[in-house]
Amino acid sequence: MPDQTDSPQPTELDRRAFLAQAAGSAAAFAIVPHLSASHVWSQTEALRLGVVGAGRQGRAALGELGRLENVSVAAVCDTDPRRLSSGLRRSSGATGFATVDEMLKSGSVDAVVIATPTHTHKNVAQQAMAAGKHVYCECPVAHTREDCSAVAQAARASGLVAAAGFQGRSNPVYQLARGFFKSDSVRDPVAYRAQNREKTSWISPARDADRYKKLNWKLDPQLSTGLAGELGAQQFDVFHWYTGRYPVRVSGFGSVRAWKDDRAVADTIALNLGFDDGTTLQYGATLGNSYEGTAEYFYGTNAAIKLAWSHGWMFKESDAPTQGWEVYANRQQFHNDEGITLIAGATQLAEQGKLKDGVGLPYSSLYYALADWISAIDSGGTPACTIDEAARATAVGIAANQAVVTGETVGIDLSTL
Repeated sequence: MPDQTDSPQPTELDRRAFLAQAAGSAAAFAIVPHLSASHVWSQTEALRLGVVGAGRQGRAALGELGRLENVSVAAVCDTDPRRLSSGLRRSSGATGFATVDEMLKSGSVDAVVIATPTHTHKNVAQQAMAAGKHVYCECPVAHTREDCSAVAQAARASGLVAAAGFQGRSNPVYQLARGFFKSDSVRDPVAYRAQNREKTSWISPARDADRYKKLNWKLDPQLSTGLAGELGAQQFDVFHWYTGRYPVRVSGFGSVRAWKDDRAVADTIALNLGFDDGTTLQYGATLGNSYEGTAEYFYGTNAAIKLAWSHGWMFKESDAPTQGWEVYANRQQFHNDEGITLIAGATQLAEQGKLKDGVGLPYSSLYYALADWISAIDSGGTPACTIDEAARATAVGIAANQAVVTGETVGIDLSTL
């Protein structure tokens, strides 16, 4: 075998040309938008948005909407005066409203972002769509199957652009990785895994008892879908989207491990979701430790894919066929494993010799989800995540939470949604 040092070394021009060709081949597997989605509204008049709910997620939405051109936040609505005031500070020129009814009757908005507590989503969504407003509903869609079905039916009947905040479907890295998953690069799936690890109590402090109860609805087992619904459903949807399948059963358990404050909702859970083709998804979530954060893993006979929302990697098996582009791909070491970085927009970056500059997304997944919804309103198209798909993912999360609470295996039937 000849010494590799004797082989001709590729020039930078050869490298760029090869990467451009290879990246183009990879991009053919998936439709990946340009990473800058600021021009999502082409009409002369700016799209007027109302944000309902000025808690943490609502304030995050306000921040991302501020990045988009020709889009204005015309109204912020929250029943809590302190949160309303906080939201208005993040949206210059917006009018504040204490109720959704007042906001809708004002005639000041064309579309509504719903970032209220999960158990209130149904009423707000129905009100907004009945008033002829396009809707973006944060995930999960609702806290019961019945409410999921009601929101989905209202969306189908409205003729409006109704989207949900299951962000993986509009994430450029996830769109690119899905193309690889569906190609021979990963090949036959053997197992799936996901995790969501945070160090947070899920408690919003408040001196007033009534306000404390309203702010901390996630700790009320009558209203909350627990970690499985509030966190897991977002990730379960990624597997639904990639595989085209939904789990048919789920088992699991949970307990309070980190926060000994008499809460009735588990702060640590473990789940096993089974699909009809025999594959399983192992899921774990905790509020007691943040190590390794949030990620989804797809294991195939040729490669594994790890997704971490702003980043993605492919880990090839030693016996997997080489496609050529791997020689020049950007790589990252994970202990004894080497991952090929999945870079959205790789074709253009490779042509410019800036492939490494594309590692990681410039904006959050929330930004791309909101931009996709607004773009769909502009074009009259279909958003990346419809309410129908969101209702299915939410129903899986609700079933998973039921498995945690009861300790029993729960069957999942999505045909009646």
